[in-house]
Amino acid sequence: MNKVFLLLGANLGNPATQLAKALEKIESVVGKIEACSSLYESEAWGVTDQPIFLNQVALVSTSLSPLDVLDNVQAIEDNLGRVRISKWGARVIDIDILYFNYDCIQHERLIVPHPYLPDRRFVLVPLSEIAPSFTHPTLGITTVDLLAKCEDHLGVHLYNPDDNNAI
Repeated sequence: MNKVFLLLGANLGNPATQLAKALEKIESVVGKIEACSSLYESEAWGVTDQPIFLNQVALVSTSLSPLDVLDNVQAIEDNLGRVRISKWGARVIDIDILYFNYDCIQHERLIVPHPYLPDRRFVLVPLSEIAPSFTHPTLGITTVDLLAKCEDHLGVHLYNPDDNNAI
């Protein structure tokens, strides 16, 4: 079985519900969810003039190939109403492949490990919750060490749905 780490994010509509629906669909068409991080509120990265995101990382066991996983998660995004308007813009759902086993993939449709993974706290914080000692296949350092070296200082906090300021 292949092990794939997926990052889920949303900042339009009802993000917590959309992430839950995405996880259900991932389990039905991609593979068994082995681990799932907590939900995190994250400031927008790249295009900062947009609502706060909810992010989550899932570890999935799958028999699918990397491109089949990509096709399936993009179909899930489409099914949940994703419209691709602008890079790093607001969205109802986003699912990125972070790692696929320890593979290094350079394909016109897919680059793994995700090229921005070391630069994004909103990825590293939930990833460190479920895979603190996973070693980046090209950088050779663990998730915890990547987080310690990360120069991104945008806020990433555990999501509390009872917080009046929460999404």
